[in-house]
Amino acid sequence: MADEDEIILADLSDDELVLQMHDDLYDGLKEEIEEAVNLLIARGWTPYDVLTKALVAGMTIVGADFRDGILFVPEVLLAANAMKAGMFILKPLLVETGAPRMGKMVIGTVKGDIHDIGKNLVAMMMEGAGFEVLDLGINNSVEKYLDALEREQPDILGMSALLTTTMPYMKVVIDTMKEKGMRED
Repeated sequence: MADEDEIILADLSDDELVLQMHDDLYDGLKEEIEEAVNLLIARGWTPYDVLTKALVAGMTIVGADFRDGILFVPEVLLAANAMKAGMFILKPLLVETGAPRMGKMVIGTVKGDIHDIGKNLVAMMMEGAGFEVLDLGINNSVEKYLDALEREQPDILGMSALLTTTMPYMKVVIDTMKEKGMRED
């Protein structure tokens, strides 16, 4: 027997469903997000509207509460995982419908650092905001960044480091870009 308080997503109006999705993202409920994304698409929503009005709007709330110290990294990761599940459904549809692209970003963790949680969150939020993101992964040398910049011609370069010992490597990359006259690009 189903719990009396269980919410049947299909019974909600569009507006109620979007608000429920914000709550479900906040709570990191992956299956509910997948179901709700599919419901909105079936109801004729454009993939771009599902992305911006439901997923990105919901993650904005998560981001604000993280900034304000109400949520912590584990909760944000659960929310991000739920968003990723929704994005997985939307991505091929967004490509088909030619959603507006905001730009292109190359992102990676710097040489000597293997931490990627923050980088992954930023990459996902940028994708959600309409950027094409090339993720270089972890432990990236100056050469790897420069190769990607020349090959991809992105609008933004994102570098990630968690360790105080690896943070100075960002300066190495930036200084090399300045030497090569690429910094202002």
